[in-house]
Amino acid sequence: MTSPPPSRSGRSPDARSGAGSAAVASTGRTWLVPAALITLSAVPIAAGAARLGQFALGAEITAENARFFAMPVGVVAHIVSVSVFTVLGAFQFVPRLRRRGARWHRAAGRITVASGLVAALSGLWLTLFFPRVAGDGVLITGFRLVFGSAMALFLVLGFAAIRRRDFVRHRAWMIRGYAIGLGAGTQAMVHLIWFPFGGMAEGTTRALLIGAGWTINLVVAEWIIRRRAAWAVRGQFLTRPVS
Repeated sequence: MTSPPPSRSGRSPDARSGAGSAAVASTGRTWLVPAALITLSAVPIAAGAARLGQFALGAEITAENARFFAMPVGVVAHIVSVSVFTVLGAFQFVPRLRRRGARWHRAAGRITVASGLVAALSGLWLTLFFPRVAGDGVLITGFRLVFGSAMALFLVLGFAAIRRRDFVRHRAWMIRGYAIGLGAGTQAMVHLIWFPFGGMAEGTTRALLIGAGWTINLVVAEWIIRRRAAWAVRGQFLTRPVS
């Protein structure tokens, strides 16, 4: 049996088919990251949407939701900004969109930074002035103040870095800021894992689990940042001309 003739490009149909399959597989892997990030943020986004629905429909004020109706502007600002930040920020991890859609990346980046700052600052404001949940103590308040302040600082540093055209530091600071913003999703997972072993978390245990969610995200973020830095160094070494 004779093999099919090569095309004008010099590649056989089998080679073209293999390249096409590899491209499809690469595209599929490219979208796994934003899909995973949006999935992780689905629970807090759904909870926030339910809360917005209560405001929109004028739900009956009860002992459980009275504190939300006491300061609706801050609650709405936090829910909307966090939702925009986590969803839009997830697509910033797609290399193809950064390379081929530079204009889109810049516009989406500005919206992401702005929504992230609103989320961080509104979270700090709610921590300081919002009626506390029964059982929330100094520890959980401290966690919220520390991580909320860090998120705002990281986003400002990331924006300042890109203004200097420092892409490496810009990417690193934005990954750290996004990791904190995505904390509610990881916190939901941590509580879900804890429940079969310790039941409903309260007091200090609840505070530690919430802190663990943010800490896990930051550890993963640092691993990603350092891994990318190692790849960059390796790439420079491999492409360096031999003297």
